[in-house]
Amino acid sequence: MTVRPLGAEEARARFDDLARLRITVFRAWPYLYDGDLDYERRYLGTFLDAQGAFVAGAFDGDALVGAATASPLTHHFAEFVEPFAAAGLNARDWFYFGESVLLPHYRGQGVGVRFFEEREAEARRQGFSACVFAAVKRPADHPARPADYIPLDGFWQNRGYGRIAGLSTTFSWKDIGEVAETTKTMEYWGRRLG
Repeated sequence: MTVRPLGAEEARARFDDLARLRITVFRAWPYLYDGDLDYERRYLGTFLDAQGAFVAGAFDGDALVGAATASPLTHHFAEFVEPFAAAGLNARDWFYFGESVLLPHYRGQGVGVRFFEEREAEARRQGFSACVFAAVKRPADHPARPADYIPLDGFWQNRGYGRIAGLSTTFSWKDIGEVAETTKTMEYWGRRLG
């Protein structure tokens, strides 16, 4: 298995693969995303059009089995930028990590670490000294929460990331079993690059 950056043309050529990965991986807890290609065309299309957009792919041979995205925060969706201004933080200082998705069979082999390394390296290349991402926050007693679920908090902390106190946003998507999109709370995790 290899992990490498995808150029803009290759990312666009693999648009359907990226969309299928997001739909498959985010269907599981805690996202419970009931994805469809129309939503993906809007979401990924907006992301791939952003100045400074970055995509890393994990490949098993030629098959794309995982992907991680990033872009300057100011070129991402307004829902992710506005809380920074409201908190008196300069959104221009932050490189935003979008999704990190990997098919279950390939987990536990270091790909997640590589995704962070690739995006942090890209942040440095683009002149950023801080990285941030947002993670959905579900109620602890949510009926769909698996009994054996282990949050990724420890993995993120081991990479040097911590919750940014008092900073959150909302974003909407359709959960499994819902008829329409609903708003979810997302909390920010960040790290200053050394």
